[in-house]
Amino acid sequence: MQASTEVKWTTRSPRRLAGALLALVLAATAAAPARAGEAERIAELEKQVAALKAEVAALKSATAQGAPPAVAEIERKIEVLAQEIERIKLGEAAVEADRSDWGLGPAASKIYRKAQGVSIGGYGEMLYQGFDDTRDDGARSGRTDELDFLRAVFYFGYKFDSKWLFNSEVEYEHASTGEGGEVSVEFAYLDYLHRPELNFRAGMVLLPVGFVNELHEPTVYLGAKRPDVERVILPTTWRENGLGLFGDVGDFSYRAYLVNGMDASGFTASGIRGGRQKGALAKAEDLALVARLDWHGVPGLTVGASAYRGDSGQGLTTAAGAGIDATTTILEGHAEWRYRGLELRGLWVKAEIDDVAALNARLGLSGANSVGEELSGTYLQAGWDVLSVFGSGQAALIPYARWETFDTQSAVPAGFLRGAARDVESLTVGVAWKPIDRIVFKADYQDYDNGAGTGVDQVNVALGYTF
Repeated sequence: MQASTEVKWTTRSPRRLAGALLALVLAATAAAPARAGEAERIAELEKQVAALKAEVAALKSATAQGAPPAVAEIERKIEVLAQEIERIKLGEAAVEADRSDWGLGPAASKIYRKAQGVSIGGYGEMLYQGFDDTRDDGARSGRTDELDFLRAVFYFGYKFDSKWLFNSEVEYEHASTGEGGEVSVEFAYLDYLHRPELNFRAGMVLLPVGFVNELHEPTVYLGAKRPDVERVILPTTWRENGLGLFGDVGDFSYRAYLVNGMDASGFTASGIRGGRQKGALAKAEDLALVARLDWHGVPGLTVGASAYRGDSGQGLTTAAGAGIDATTTILEGHAEWRYRGLELRGLWVKAEIDDVAALNARLGLSGANSVGEELSGTYLQAGWDVLSVFGSGQAALIPYARWETFDTQSAVPAGFLRGAARDVESLTVGVAWKPIDRIVFKADYQDYDNGAGTGVDQVNVALGYTF
């Protein structure tokens, strides 16, 4: 309806506009949860807002002494309503990064609580590392202190309907694509949510191993840095292309995928981290299976295990033309108990690789530079929120300690040497402060020892956030 060009201001005009505004607010509120035909409803709401604005403008021009006070209040409410319409467009209505779903971090899980539409979340980390000037053997360490904006991560998801959704993570590393940084897709997959016990996933997926590979937002793990065992032996963040199943059955949760195998040409004496293919033109001559099972039968307690197995040769051959399978097997067990402010966590992992002698020859590795036939690691961690005693609400102050041991050459083929520096033990002690549950500041000290006496201790300070 077109606004009249000649408007007479009466005492009924504010009431009429207020009534129209109230109807508009009610319509917008009803439209937010009802997603079918949402675009049409938003378009109609926008037309009504425009009509009200035109009517207010006409009332202003028709009043010789300026706009009545009621008009200013109506304009304020119209602006609030316009912001609400924009929020509905973005699909962000009332979804917070406050809980985990299907093993993902709170921010990554937001899409699962959407009725329909777009979900946006993310996290970030900045890390200072201050290194000791000397190694354990007294030699100069040669390490340079660093202050790095480690990650800026954004989650983009879309809920098509109650069954189908898309979820993704895009990571900007080291604040630049020029100084050793890069932009990477950490995961991007489609889910079909059939029922709690059985759901389907396809795309680039995070492998369900350990604690941190899936659940790696900085507010949900202790330590300024991720545990070394979950970085070296379990090469977090580990993602590959594939498809699989996930769900909850009683007190158990599971995830199982078929993915492209690793690429053994990237294996080194330092571990298998270089064998990740990260979904980029991934070689798929060899595939792998990965599965995880967790039990949650006691409140606050999680006990579980994961397994990975697949060939990693991806077409590699010996000089004589024989195939190199480089079959890679990883077994991992974990347990966590949370009781009031107490957090206890433990993890054990062992990896085995076949055909390592042939692989070493193909890669030109000799002596102590052999790829490990066996890799192993363990860590134990404890933390306690001292503010939980005082019922501090969202704020938390958590002293913590973590002991780790790992070796990327627990065993090597005959004719090769184990590098003493690969056998590492460390102790991390620190404190995490959360002013609110989505912001964290961490500081810790790490004492590193290895068989060669070349360990370098360090101090770390980090900040992190999720949204």
